[in-house]
Amino acid sequence: MRFMILIKATADSDAGVMPGAERLEARGKYTREWIDAGVRLAGDGLRPSRDGARVHFRGGRHVVTDGPFVETKELIAGFWMWQVDSLEQAIEW
Repeated sequence: MRFMILIKATADSDAGVMPGAERLEARGKYTREWIDAGVRLAGDGLRPSRDGARVHFRGGRHVVTDGPFVETKELIAGFWMWQVDSLEQAIEW
């Protein structure tokens, strides 16, 4: 089974602020565990909302709104794609 884990943005991540060295090291170690276990299929971070746009389709027309976007609670900072045997295994990871 494939699962996509969405990483929600924070005000810092959307501003392009990188986590500290300790957190990056811990994340790297955790990611290495998924890779070694054959769980991780893909994953990446996304650009800050200031570099993006939203496209709304309505009645055969589209409206484009350029970033940045104020509400970070609705933004995704990145994703992981895992392949595991079950939902329980994904939750365990």
